[in-house]
Amino acid sequence: MLDIQHLYKGLGGIQAVQNCSFSVTEGSITALIGPNGAGKTTMFNLINGILHHDSGHILYREKSLNGLQAYQRARLGIGRTFQAIRLFPEMSAVENVMLGFPHYQDNFFDIFHPLAAHERHVQEEAMNLLREIHLDEKAHLPAGSLSYGQQKLVEIMRAVASGADLLLLDEPAAGVNRTLLNSIIALIKKLQAQGKTIMIVEHDMGFVMNLSDHVIVMDYGKEIADGTPKEVQKNPKVLEAYLGVKK
Repeated sequence: MLDIQHLYKGLGGIQAVQNCSFSVTEGSITALIGPNGAGKTTMFNLINGILHHDSGHILYREKSLNGLQAYQRARLGIGRTFQAIRLFPEMSAVENVMLGFPHYQDNFFDIFHPLAAHERHVQEEAMNLLREIHLDEKAHLPAGSLSYGQQKLVEIMRAVASGADLLLLDEPAAGVNRTLLNSIIALIKKLQAQGKTIMIVEHDMGFVMNLSDHVIVMDYGKEIADGTPKEVQKNPKVLEAYLGVKK
């Protein structure tokens, strides 16, 4: 589904991504891991078009993404969440999810007017998504009043509302309590069962190893390992990157 071919990106005099190549299989859960500063979030930013690479190729469903802006990539089916939650805190949870629907985004300011028929339909769809994560009873509360973990769930559902087939989830487990972490795990598994392809950047190794089908490891902007969770855990390059241990 996604092919990264010999990608390079420099940021502030540092080579943030160096000759990275890997593939993501459709329907898989693929984790992108590595120590701090390894280039993981930069890679996500390159995939969804927030940043543009210096050289190399990004192919999505065999179509080159080179030169396409973030909104164009979103329309092709690439959704994204962020390390720092990007909800509108004063708007309700359901309004935030509604903004994920492409046919609603163009009418953003209509939220300040009585709901037209098509808007009521979008609201119903958004409510259905919130129901899936058991937040329908809090749908009309300001998003900023929800717990951190609940806000992460809402942000994931806003990405789902976009109709994305490839979801890039940046640290979905960070700062989340165990109860809501289990909810996030269940949601990700459910999305995979529905046919979504998911990429995760995450520092929680237990979360990654138990959830992922495939793991890609970066260090200093380079891809140093690629395989199943068990294969990656035994890889000497990974042990050296994380622990400074050579085998």
